[in-house]
Amino acid sequence: VQLQASGGGLVQAGASLRLSCVASGRTFSSYVMGWFRQAPGKEREFVAAITRRDDKYYAENREGRFTISRDYAKNTVYLQIESLKPEDTADYFCAADPSLIWPPPGGMDYWGKGTQVTVSS
Repeated sequence: VQLQASGGGLVQAGASLRLSCVASGRTFSSYVMGWFRQAPGKEREFVAAITRRDDKYYAENREGRFTISRDYAKNTVYLQIESLKPEDTADYFCAADPSLIWPPPGGMDYWGKGTQVTVSS
């Protein structure tokens, strides 16, 4: 599985962004997909995930600003981010795993390159 994230950019605080991640391969529909982010000088952290049954999981304390979704016809998973804050500045990664459950016991198997989100105050 190859993953390609896009949609990042430089935005002002309060703006919205929709990140996209296109997955190659015919097994997209059976994978759990996740979004993670890594801010400068910090460890990578979980943001959101969606299973093949469309069960959705979010990191705590996200204030409902993040929404994950997937389009099976386009092999794409999205992350909608509302009311962006400077602390949302990070490299955002998508990942995939064939696990039936969240979180996958062995972690995510496949990772794409990140898309940079920079939020100015």
